[in-house]
Amino acid sequence: MQLRARDVPPRAAWALEQAGVHPLLARLLAARGVRRAAELDPALSRLLPPVGPESGGSPESGGGLKGAPEAARLLADAMAARKRICFVADYDCDGATACAVGVRGLRMLGAAHVDYLVPDRVCDGYGLTPPIARRVAERGADVLLTVDNGIASVEGVQAARELGLQVLVTDHHLPGPALPAAHVIVNPNQPGCGFASKSMAGVGVMFYVLLALRAELRARGAFTAASQPRLDALLPLIALGTVADVVRLDENNRRLVAQGLRRIRAGHMQPGLAALFEASGRPWAKASAADFGFALGPRINAAGRLADMTIGIELLLTDDAARARELAARLDAINRQRREIENGMREQALLHVENLFDGEAALPVALSVHDDSFHEGVVGIVASRLKDKWRRPAFVFAASGAPGKEGELKGSGRSIPGFHLRDALDLVAKRSPGTLLKFGGHAMAAGCTIARGQFDAFRRAFEQVAAEELDADALSCCMETDGSLPAQYRCPDVAEALQAEVWGQGFPAPLFCDEVQVISQRLVGGEKHLSLKLRHAGEAVDAIWFNHTGPLPERPRLAYRLDVDEWQGQRRVRFIVEAAEGESLE
Repeated sequence: MQLRARDVPPRAAWALEQAGVHPLLARLLAARGVRRAAELDPALSRLLPPVGPESGGSPESGGGLKGAPEAARLLADAMAARKRICFVADYDCDGATACAVGVRGLRMLGAAHVDYLVPDRVCDGYGLTPPIARRVAERGADVLLTVDNGIASVEGVQAARELGLQVLVTDHHLPGPALPAAHVIVNPNQPGCGFASKSMAGVGVMFYVLLALRAELRARGAFTAASQPRLDALLPLIALGTVADVVRLDENNRRLVAQGLRRIRAGHMQPGLAALFEASGRPWAKASAADFGFALGPRINAAGRLADMTIGIELLLTDDAARARELAARLDAINRQRREIENGMREQALLHVENLFDGEAALPVALSVHDDSFHEGVVGIVASRLKDKWRRPAFVFAASGAPGKEGELKGSGRSIPGFHLRDALDLVAKRSPGTLLKFGGHAMAAGCTIARGQFDAFRRAFEQVAAEELDADALSCCMETDGSLPAQYRCPDVAEALQAEVWGQGFPAPLFCDEVQVISQRLVGGEKHLSLKLRHAGEAVDAIWFNHTGPLPERPRLAYRLDVDEWQGQRRVRFIVEAAEGESLE
């Protein structure tokens, strides 16, 4: 492992300091591309507006979200006619929060008939399919509204229209070669959309549709600016879905997350979120983006992976605190089961990858693994583990459990910087026709379905695409850090101030790097973790390296994060070690 310090533009760091930003935070923010203090203002007034100048918005705001005004008119007309609106959600945390935001938001704005349906991962597969469209029609719906899916559902949308449904697609995934024939599409990544935040999650897209709908209803006289419903109450859910979907935290996404965190820390959140904090043992008064990514998000996702995402959506929709605690406890139990399955699959997948070594041959530039014992709901997590261990794009496949699909394999992939996974699948499809039955996704995460007999063909084609696009530097185990931590900033107040900021995908949490002296080291937690006493800049500090058991030399160079350890009323800084120069990630 090589540790490399990020470049810090001195002028940007100086400008942020002059604007009153803490010197250490100014350095960290400048290294992440922040140039002006205005970018750090979380005010709702600074959010990108849903409409651009072409629809009456401010010229300074740039392009609006294409389709948002049309979606607002469609929904306003449907509400006026008391039509039945049914959401079709995805079965991950983004889809669940987008559904909850949509249902809650439409009800707040006066919709009389709102329902939802979420596909089963195993039986239905991903997205709006013709059978799902028929189930929506059978429920008596007039309007079908997708959240976090639909942009690739050409056949499903066509089936819905043939059944007489109005179809509104809200999504954020990259479109395929043909767009679905929906009545309206709202997606920042669709052709011709000038909206600046291309990284917005599905829940963010739905929120923007609600903002446009509220403006449309206000223009129709449904309420005044003073009496209109407060959609900002939905921001805690939007923050959770945005972080959990691991979308890039650009300036607009950071504002959405910051606003959600601000409300949660003040105790203003849906009962389901409060119950999730309680179930995960995290204090909501000190909520951070990391809580969304590592505690709340996984518990919601577990429902879609192993059970029924309806549990997660119902948790986010209920206003009954007792019911919320009951559902959160069920999700917590499902998540424990998910971890047990994942641990077994990870060990098996590691053995598969090690078998890819041929004597002294190098590891393939991309990894593809399949085992009939794998659970299709957990393949994405295992792919992420393989990607992290070997710094290679990785796909993990499991046999489909859907009726009539016994001959198919479902795969989930994760990528590394510099390799666009969805585009790679597109090249595989073009170069090896018939290999992929369907595919979709993002730059860093994607999924596909293949026939069982096509696994070797996929593996070869995927490796070939990766070999053409990834060089030795991209594959090298190099971790970016924020350089040395000045001793005066090694204190609880600074650590807590850093934890309170919004960090995540594309805007990584601070990671410092220093040479330290090891005073003592021992294994703890069932001999799974390395507990350390270090000397940093002449002073002793506690540290821990989770899931690491190898001893360290006397003077290692470590990459670490700051944490605050509270014991018997005392607050002390400790280091959370992430890597040591010269050692592997494991």
